Amino acid sequence: MDFEIDSGWKLHPVGGDTGQAYMGIRAEEKLFLKRNSSPFLAALSVEGITPRLIWTKRIGNGDVLTAQEWLNGRTLKSKEMSSPEVAQLLSRIHTSEPLRRMLARVGGEEVTPQRLLQEYENDLPHDLKIHPLLNDILLKLKSEVGMMKTVTPRVCHGDIYQKNWLLSDQNRLYLVDWDSAMLADPAMDLSMLLFQYVEREDWSGWLEHYGVTVTDELIKRVTWYAAMNYLAQTKRHHHEARFYEMNQDILKLQTLHQLAKDENN
Repeated sequence: MDFEIDSGWKLHPVGGDTGQAYMGIRAEEKLFLKRNSSPFLAALSVEGITPRLIWTKRIGNGDVLTAQEWLNGRTLKSKEMSSPEVAQLLSRIHTSEPLRRMLARVGGEEVTPQRLLQEYENDLPHDLKIHPLLNDILLKLKSEVGMMKTVTPRVCHGDIYQKNWLLSDQNRLYLVDWDSAMLADPAMDLSMLLFQYVEREDWSGWLEHYGVTVTDELIKRVTWYAAMNYLAQTKRHHHEARFYEMNQDILKLQTLHQLAKDENN
């Protein structure tokens, strides 16, 4: 693809959901190039959360092109997501006041539980709307939203899965792909990570590395966001006609719903 950058660059597409990321090579230089990255990227680079930002350019069609240092490395394995290093980096992000101020300054949206419920119900396909389990869970989340503790919104990644954790050959850990960044309850990120990668009996130890003590109130918030996330994924996979993935989401919701029932008995 022609990015209208200096001649001599060879562009090679790299993996990603947007299809707008490339490895750029010119002579001995290698960069990670992406169109229309979040303007929040500069702050993340300064904090060492993402690989170093080299330059930003606006190209002829109005798009903004960013170039970051290319780091040889790999994404984390599932079992590595429960490591103290992941907990500590995520805590740095969630507790950083400079990052929170910068994301607010560049237009980062605040995402509340009420907004998540509304977005789920907007244009919800009929077969999901009448699904007994999904409807029960939705009603439960609605009944609990008023009891959710009001938490100061912090920087949340919003797509915290292992594909976005990069371990460089120098053993430096980064969190990349910030297109879903938002200001929200940190329990949103925690819910995705804990339910997907950390055994329930290990939550307390992992959260100690993150820097908090387990409380019933925290677990309720994490569980609420986990159910909300699986509902949203179910809707998205239905829209994309990825019905196997949608059914996997529903099975996870069933397990989560039963777990909540058992804990209340």
